[in-house]
Amino acid sequence: MLQGRTRRAALVGAMCALVVTGTGLTGCGSEDPDAGTNGVGKLPATTIQTKSRTAATSADAVRLAGTVVSNGRTYRLDMRLKADGGTGSVTSQGASFKLLRVGEHLFLKAGAEFWNHQDDKGGTSSADTAAADKLGDKYVKVPTGDPAYKRFISFTDKDVLLEGLLTLHGALATDGHHEQSGVRTIRITGDKGAGGTLDVSLEGAPYPVLLVRAGGAGTLRLSGWGKGFALAEPAKDETVDYGRQLPAS
Repeated sequence: MLQGRTRRAALVGAMCALVVTGTGLTGCGSEDPDAGTNGVGKLPATTIQTKSRTAATSADAVRLAGTVVSNGRTYRLDMRLKADGGTGSVTSQGASFKLLRVGEHLFLKAGAEFWNHQDDKGGTSSADTAAADKLGDKYVKVPTGDPAYKRFISFTDKDVLLEGLLTLHGALATDGHHEQSGVRTIRITGDKGAGGTLDVSLEGAPYPVLLVRAGGAGTLRLSGWGKGFALAEPAKDETVDYGRQLPAS
């Protein structure tokens, strides 16, 4: 009797596998991939994108880590952002520095080697060395009229950064259910992936979780949605106000 039941179970399993393989249907006893989720996995790709954008802009805070390629330069970011500022680290072309913005005040902190300006022969002047020693490992207040202010403040602005990044190009489509760092996601693509891909959380609010930008322009993980963090200007003894414009380096 037991052998008969085992054989019947094996036969039923084989038939289910045949049905799934041949028709792409959900199969006997298989689970609904959207069971227990927020339901966005069943929606059209354009609606999923809209809902993910709404969730992202409504969140108080986010952590964004990964790479961004802009104007031929690759930036590696690890930033925590919220409405009134942000803090984190940026690495580009071998140089690493920290960014901190509180309101309109932007600060940059890096080692002395970051501030040293090398000439065509690879040397540095005594004036450059003195400036580097003054600025090294201090929070340097970036003047609002300095080119560096315009270049780096966007890395600390949650709404501006997300608006520029969370864009897929071309016709949108869904590309199956996935999992990112233990979170179930639904993936949407632009132009069949050539226009970028975005994984959206199926758990809780439909936050963006993983973005692969079009044209190899970087990959970013987004986490810590809504998790607040302390944000304050550095102490005076940790700060240098360089003046109207930072060194060209």
